[in-house]
This record gives sequence, C-alpha cells and structure tokens, in this order.
Amino acid sequence: MKPTPIKKSEAKRLHILNTSSNLILHKGFTGVGLQEILQSCEIPKGSFYHYFQSKEAFGCELVQHYVDNYQVRLNNVWRSDKSPYQKLIEYFNLWIEDPETQCGWADSCLIVKLAAEVADLSEDMRSIMSAGVDDVIERIAALIDLGKQDLSIQADTEASTLAQVLYQMWLGAALLSKLQKNKIPLHQALRATKFLLKSEDSNKNTIPSCI
Repeated sequence: MKPTPIKKSEAKRLHILNTSSNLILHKGFTGVGLQEILQSCEIPKGSFYHYFQSKEAFGCELVQHYVDNYQVRLNNVWRSDKSPYQKLIEYFNLWIEDPETQCGWADSCLIVKLAAEVADLSEDMRSIMSAGVDDVIERIAALIDLGKQDLSIQADTEASTLAQVLYQMWLGAALLSKLQKNKIPLHQALRATKFLLKSEDSNKNTIPSCI
C-alpha cells in the first residue's frame, strides 16, 4: 500500500518547521528574528502568517513537531528484539552519537536548547515541552519495569523514580557537554546509567568521578 501523499500546503508547513528547526537549534528562539526565518525558508511574510498566527504559535508547532518526531525515533529503538536493558543503553548511546546522522541526539535536542530560554517566555511552549518530557520518562519507566521482569535490569529503585533520575542526569550531561564542548559528560552519564540499572555488566563499570 502506497503512503498517502502529503498535500502541498502541509509540505510547505513542514518545510518551514524543518528548516527553522536547525536555525533555532543553533541560535535559540529569541535569537532568531522573523526575517531570518523568512530568508532561511525562502518564503514571503504572508506565507508564514498563512500557516502560523504569530511567532509564538510557530514556536508551539515547532516544539510539537520535534516532540512527535522524537517519539517516532524512540519507537524505532523500542521495537527491536533486544532486552529492555539493551534498548535503554542503545537509546542513551544515541544521545552521544547516532550512526545514521553522525550527530548525537543531545546535539540536536530542542528541549536542551530551549527549555530554560522559553520556560518563562511562553507558557504554551513550556507546556508542550514538559508534556513531551513526561511522556519520554514514562516510556523509560515502563521499559525499566519490563527489564526487572526479565532480570536484564536489577535496580532496586522504583522504575518511575529511576527513569526520572536517568533523564535528569542525561539532560544535565547534555548541557555540560555543550558548555565544555566535548562529550565527556555524556560518556560519564552512560557509565553511571549502567551502574544505576545494575545489569549483569554493571560490575565492569564504576560510577565516574565528578569534574
């Protein structure tokens, strides 16, 4: 069965979102003016306002678009036949480097880039990002529970708490990685993740020392 073709209007909207995403990823939401978005997407101002009522409305759709795409990427990791522990380690390895893009998810994460910037700027954007993060944490927790059942994960901590701690650790590691301009914090987070999950190979890993 052939996929349903995307309507021209929807294709243009997605073009604006995809093109602007890279721009805002590097400069931030407030650091990019409307004129720069128009030039980058090669569209007139009228076309922009045809799809988005305001820059904030555009920001909301941009973040929701990112969250939706993130869930698709997460589905691709989750649907493998690997153990829950292996899936989680594969997921967090992708934060460091994605072989398909030669770029880690941490480097291309709009949540990392925009969370602090827009939290007090736009309640609607903050709400979308918060809901997206909550959903990811819930999915991590569900996988931890499955791992406890098949014994690939042997952590004593409650799954929901451990999932929250892991995500917070990786979010902080991503920020430090940007600040220090290296991936050492991400590799330390990976070692700590293996330790916290207490899998069969956890004895080969020690908690990394703090910088």
